[in-house]
Amino acid sequence: MNGMSKLAATALAAVALSACATKGYVRNTIETGLSTERVARAQGDSALSGDITAVKGEVATLKTDVAALRRDLTALRTEFGAKITAMENGMKFAFPVTFAYDDASVRDEDRPSLDRFVSVVNKYYGGTLLTVEGFADPAGSVSYNKELSKRRAESVAAYLTQAGVQGVTMRTVGMGETRPVVEGAERDQPGAQANRRVVFVIETKGGEATTASVQ
Repeated sequence: MNGMSKLAATALAAVALSACATKGYVRNTIETGLSTERVARAQGDSALSGDITAVKGEVATLKTDVAALRRDLTALRTEFGAKITAMENGMKFAFPVTFAYDDASVRDEDRPSLDRFVSVVNKYYGGTLLTVEGFADPAGSVSYNKELSKRRAESVAAYLTQAGVQGVTMRTVGMGETRPVVEGAERDQPGAQANRRVVFVIETKGGEATTASVQ
């Protein structure tokens, strides 16, 4: 074989070797890519599985919280005679908590229901605005009744603080003789005591309101 033939043969061998090396590189690259994809897919499946598990846990927790709230509301109804009504923007609670004529003191017999209300607020309404609205019967002047109702709201707010309410911002408002439960009832007339009450309005951060009427 002359020099030119040897050179040609060497060149062909180099090309063939190069081709084999290229095929091997491509094959390895493909296999590596597939392996990486499998790993990524497995990791993705694992992450998805973790997300699903987390969601299931949150749902289970929510169900537990709802069940606990239902039990507490039932206790308010059975133990304290609360009337609970679902509203579009929350719930309304009506307790038999009232005031004596021309008086703003929280009665001893009403403290247990207020204590339970504090418990419910602390459990489920942290971070809310709690407004205590006071009311009066129509006996007396409009200005006096407004001032009296304000003192009733402040008296109840002070009791809630003493009872340990926490995690809420509280304010008081005197509503006077507006929104009577029994129209025109005053002093010792039937239904007058129901007009001497307070109303709790709980507003969440999202702006929704839950009204708890104590009357």
